Amino acid sequence: MKTYTGGCHCGAVQFEVDADINKVLACNCSRCLKLGSVLAFAPKTSFRLIKGIDNLTEYFFNKRVISHLFCRTCGVQPFAFATAPDGTDTAAVNVRCLNDVDPESFEVQKFDGKSV
Repeated sequence: MKTYTGGCHCGAVQFEVDADINKVLACNCSRCLKLGSVLAFAPKTSFRLIKGIDNLTEYFFNKRVISHLFCRTCGVQPFAFATAPDGTDTAAVNVRCLNDVDPESFEVQKFDGKSV
């Protein structure tokens, strides 16, 4: 298990997450496609918001089951929260927002969110 740090572009939102990232998910739904996010998942209990709770704004779409959180200042979405199919509260971390991580270094699993 490794502890990763990350945040938004302007630095107003910062977090830590304990995760074993072996592969990342690239979704083709309308939001992910436009955003360009590449996601890794961890139990929400492994996620810690270090700074910026008051700087976050929330967005829901489609089935309204994923809490997409954005920095009010720079507009970057570093993470989201949802419930995994097994019922686990989960953090979906945008790997592009992790410090000192090359998102291209991970195996990419494609997800057809457009069809969901």
